[in-house]
Amino acid sequence: MQSQISEEKLIELFIAVDDFVNLFDQWLASRALAPTRQPTRQPELSNSEIITILVYYHHSGYKNFQYYYQRLVQTQMPTYFPRLVTYQRFIDLLPRQVATIHVLTKYLCLLSKRTGCYFADSKKLPVCDNRRIHFHRVFKDIASRGKSSTGWFYGLKLHLVINQLGQVMNFLLTPASVSDNNETVLGRLLGSLTGKCYADKGYISKLFEQFYQQGLHIITKIRKNMKNSVMDLDDKLRLKKRALIESVNDILMSVMDVDHSRHRSPLNAIVHTMAGLVAYHFYDTKPSVFVKPVHA
Repeated sequence: MQSQISEEKLIELFIAVDDFVNLFDQWLASRALAPTRQPTRQPELSNSEIITILVYYHHSGYKNFQYYYQRLVQTQMPTYFPRLVTYQRFIDLLPRQVATIHVLTKYLCLLSKRTGCYFADSKKLPVCDNRRIHFHRVFKDIASRGKSSTGWFYGLKLHLVINQLGQVMNFLLTPASVSDNNETVLGRLLGSLTGKCYADKGYISKLFEQFYQQGLHIITKIRKNMKNSVMDLDDKLRLKKRALIESVNDILMSVMDVDHSRHRSPLNAIVHTMAGLVAYHFYDTKPSVFVKPVHA
């Protein structure tokens, strides 16, 4: 029964990915945006197959991509992917998928339901152990030091905004030193939303009024040095349900294996992170909470 369910999920992923890749290639060709310099060696696997294998890894439960590829893909999936390449060749092909999988992830975010009730938070993505910061070279000039609720770390941040159905509305990757209330981060993360967004105190910003004028009310708890203010009872209850986004982050880090410090290439790390977000879009049991309609 489990193999049948896995087969259905694999086919579902490939159909969705292949449909998008075909549309994306047509869009590039219609705007003459195809690369002027073609690779001298054409890959045996298509872009759809590469992305499907990568995304399915985040559904498989494996925690080591090499083990997954050699023990599952190469031994049990040749009927689905008859032109499989070696593990090392597959790794070499991943950087070519950065643009495609980034647009795919953003496209899936656009498909999420605009409910008017959103939750925002960031999650740390350490790229190495703190004891190895001074020796780390893979993410040099990309990662930085940052602080989370669990202490200091060296790496990146994944900024997320979701709706009450657990669907990802938007995401952003930044160095760890970029604060949650950074004006650029807030503008890119929340710029297209209207309704109410619930976040922690780290999102307190001077842009509250600007977002309010565009139709988005950002609601947070107050800091100790701030004056107390009256809050609508419904908003207070929804603010308590902000833990929903923590559940989404836990799924991304544990089930989808987005958070680990074994990457040897920044581009491959970015591809894996976005592949985890794509896999989460097809996750069948997303966490959710019930809230009254925002405009009720």
